[in-house]
Amino acid sequence: METEFIYWRHHTLPGIKVEEVCGGEDRSLKLWIEMAYQVYSENGKEGYREIGHFRNGAPFLVGETGRISITHTGRFLAVATLPDTPEVDLSVFSERAALGIDAERADREQTLRVREKFLSDDEQQMIDKDDVQKNVMAWTAKEALYKAAMLEGLDFKNDIRILSLPKIGPAVPVYDKNEFDPIRTGEAVVKIEDKEYPFVLYTYESEGNIVTLAYSPRCAKFG
Repeated sequence: METEFIYWRHHTLPGIKVEEVCGGEDRSLKLWIEMAYQVYSENGKEGYREIGHFRNGAPFLVGETGRISITHTGRFLAVATLPDTPEVDLSVFSERAALGIDAERADREQTLRVREKFLSDDEQQMIDKDDVQKNVMAWTAKEALYKAAMLEGLDFKNDIRILSLPKIGPAVPVYDKNEFDPIRTGEAVVKIEDKEYPFVLYTYESEGNIVTLAYSPRCAKFG
């Protein structure tokens, strides 16, 4: 018997909508990715939705004016969405719509072997070389920040800097006052065309994956 796909949408503490697709483990990975995108497309609030890509590779929803960012690892797909910003050109970087998402298996030990390739000397001092989870968090943060910057060729070690890692927050907020502890978020800086922009990092765990959101403190958010 074929296993079903599972779709769910939720709002994160930062005020960013995330939609996830998992399940369907018996499909080949190539078929799984195709079907997962189909599941996402069929679950639009206003009906079927179509994903397009700008020349720089950044995704967008055809006919929509809100920023989206996409990640998939194994049999897990996640799409993050900001509110509509019709005043923004989504094909280029804007603090008003700066968003990136990335996910990786929480137990991916390979990050320990390649950390010197994506972490600066200061970041290597900050992040324990034997802590798999924190190194995975750092990797997903760098990837999410790269997507948010929308500029090809950024150097992960020098142009994208993590100042502090977030604590792992809840995937689905229950709005306990402790959830709003600012220590849960991390900070980063990205150099885009000779200017440094601050970013906020938020991380949660889902289906055994570390999921990190990187967004500008000035971006549009849901209430």
